[in-house]
Amino acid sequence: MNISLLFFALGVALMVWCLLISQLQTKPWLEKGLIEENGAVSLPASRVGLWVFLAVVTSLFGLFAVVYNMRAEFSDWRPLPEPGLLWFNTGMLILGSIVLQRARKDSEKNNLSSLKWSLATGSLLTIVFLFGQLLAWKNLAGLGYFFSTNPADAFFYVLTGLHGIHLVGGLCFLVLACIKAWGNIDRYNIKEKAQLNLRIQLCSVYWHYLLLIWLVLFSLLLST
Repeated sequence: MNISLLFFALGVALMVWCLLISQLQTKPWLEKGLIEENGAVSLPASRVGLWVFLAVVTSLFGLFAVVYNMRAEFSDWRPLPEPGLLWFNTGMLILGSIVLQRARKDSEKNNLSSLKWSLATGSLLTIVFLFGQLLAWKNLAGLGYFFSTNPADAFFYVLTGLHGIHLVGGLCFLVLACIKAWGNIDRYNIKEKAQLNLRIQLCSVYWHYLLLIWLVLFSLLLST
């Protein structure tokens, strides 16, 4: 078993849990939140919900990483050839994460022109990544590596597919934010603009998280 990679995966899970705890324990009157009628400030439910969701997803991928390393020790394990396309796909995801961080800054600075293009570019890069993953599947299947061929093949399809599903879910919210940003945003009231800014912020956090998860998965796939 590759102990270093195992501890790295568990370290990622611990880090996300610590971020979740610190977020939930933060004093709400010191954070930017929603102002209630009595003047109190509370964290948006969507922000808390995202951190809870990330904690659950981290546990899921952490368990898969542990099982993957354990299963790789069996004699019937036959590693797949390294699909070179995965390096390109990784680059697309990295660029997407960078662009969404820029969109977050544009949103905070109310730079509407740059914000629109940042969101559109981030959506496009994500779509390219997903199509690249499907193409990698197709190439491997063409070489005779199917889900039932070998346990290593099955884990590859499950891990990359599970990551892709989470990315597709996030893409739906990102596209909605992109549509709103490209709409007549100048006519939005303060509450609508705040909701859009929050959605962009959460999307950027989610993309950074999925990039980190993918880097962990990619290192696991390359190590066996």
